[in-house]
Amino acid sequence: MALKLKGVEYEYVEEDLKNKSPDLLKYNPIHKKVPLLLHNGKPIVESLVILEYIDETWPGPAILPSDPYDRAMARFWAKFLDEKCWPAMRRACLSRGEEQEKANEEANEVVMFLENELKGNKLFWGDTIGLVDIAANLIGHWYGIFEEYYGITQPPLITKDKFPNLCEWVDEYTNRSFVKEILPPKDKLAQLYMDRIQAAKAAAQ
Repeated sequence: MALKLKGVEYEYVEEDLKNKSPDLLKYNPIHKKVPLLLHNGKPIVESLVILEYIDETWPGPAILPSDPYDRAMARFWAKFLDEKCWPAMRRACLSRGEEQEKANEEANEVVMFLENELKGNKLFWGDTIGLVDIAANLIGHWYGIFEEYYGITQPPLITKDKFPNLCEWVDEYTNRSFVKEILPPKDKLAQLYMDRIQAAKAAAQ
């Protein structure tokens, strides 16, 4: 997403995480995970680190604000999404019974912070896509599919009644032309989740 925003040409290589390639193990021997950005033969790992590297390396639309305070806040909210928001939302999908009720309350609480932060803005930092919007991509495109195919949270966590600003953000973000070009098709994501569900069921037998 960041490379596309900057207008940088790149080669995208998909990775089979069940059968990790020699290149992935070579260039990310510590975490052995994606994403991994390889630039001039040098690896950069971890999503938020990669985003800042891209912003500092290539010209084009800024991913982080120029003001030091705004940059700090952008980093804070991106980290909040990564470390607090997504784990809470995932638990709301996967938990059951009394645990699910508690998980739903926690997820609603953290998502409300995002709702309030938008304050009616189209995007998290005004009218241009930046670090926080890209970090929130999981909410914008992935989570609805995750929620549907794991089929745990009822009713859906994010609705227009509860989170109107966030829902408007989802529409604005996912309908930007360059975003639409690069988001994986929903049917492909749905199949990915279905494969994981079937694999988990098979492992449990």
